[in-house]
Amino acid sequence: MLRSRYFRFGLRELSVALIVGLSLPSFANAATPMKRVRILFADFSERMGLFFVAKDQRFFEEHGLEADLVQVNSGPVAVAAMAANEAEFYTVSATGSALGAMVSGLDLVWVAGMINKLDGYFYVSPKIQKPDDLKGKIIGVQSFGGGIWMFTMMTFDHWGISPERDKIQLRVIGDQSVLVQALGAGIIEGAVLGYAYSSVVQRNGGRLLADLGTLKIPYQGTGLVARRGFIANSPDTVEKTLRAFVKANAFLQDKSNQPAVIRSLRKWLRLPASENTDDLYERMKSLYDRRISPTREGVQNALRVLSKADPKYGKLKVEDLIDDRIARKLEN
Repeated sequence: MLRSRYFRFGLRELSVALIVGLSLPSFANAATPMKRVRILFADFSERMGLFFVAKDQRFFEEHGLEADLVQVNSGPVAVAAMAANEAEFYTVSATGSALGAMVSGLDLVWVAGMINKLDGYFYVSPKIQKPDDLKGKIIGVQSFGGGIWMFTMMTFDHWGISPERDKIQLRVIGDQSVLVQALGAGIIEGAVLGYAYSSVVQRNGGRLLADLGTLKIPYQGTGLVARRGFIANSPDTVEKTLRAFVKANAFLQDKSNQPAVIRSLRKWLRLPASENTDDLYERMKSLYDRRISPTREGVQNALRVLSKADPKYGKLKVEDLIDDRIARKLEN
């Protein structure tokens, strides 16, 4: 069977690729056809490690799924693709773009929560020593409303910082690899990044302002959303997808599998051979626990922060944004 390993598209290219993919002939065994699912992601960090491992270790295939991991430019592109039914799943945290689509009527709901806390690292230029020093500075994000933007806004809220009042300029730069380059070149003065880029930032003179995980901010981190109609029509596919992730988590947590896990991270994130893989592996393990149900408290906190800037988010109810029946079934 023809398999797509890795894509990075904008919405137009994504649409063409998916249409072409659907037209390709399948050579699967007719008696046991593989169900094809597409999982979109815009995050490009170790948070996606669970997904990379599930793909590379063929855990999707063990459950009769032909899974394509499709990277898109940003959260809004992924939301548009989900609205057009061009993918079955989107892996996303409680971002402004995802929640904004929900408040606008798109029937997306979280079916699983893989990382149920705010995590990441706030790196800054050397002259910034404390959160108050961020006032009047330029902070880089991948997109407005996306994951990095949301992590930044949640952290600002925790510190009592208001971008408008404190004259902080949020500038769209690109994904994390581009943000690292912009920080090193002085184009921006801070950004939230994943652990995988920590050593590169530090070599370039950046300093760590805060490990967001230590701030204990309630948040729905990396999770899996799908449309309600798809869940209702294909509950078996949803369950098989979640089972693949459960198996990938067990694989990842087993220390003897560290070399295989690191190979997946190196391949997908294009990490240099000099990267400290022991620290990276332990960091990624700490992101996941045995729970796969979304966190209601985390979604509620995201809505609270967003509603400060736009009252429309206050209209959303957490119970309408989560369908964790299958996740709770697997946990039990």
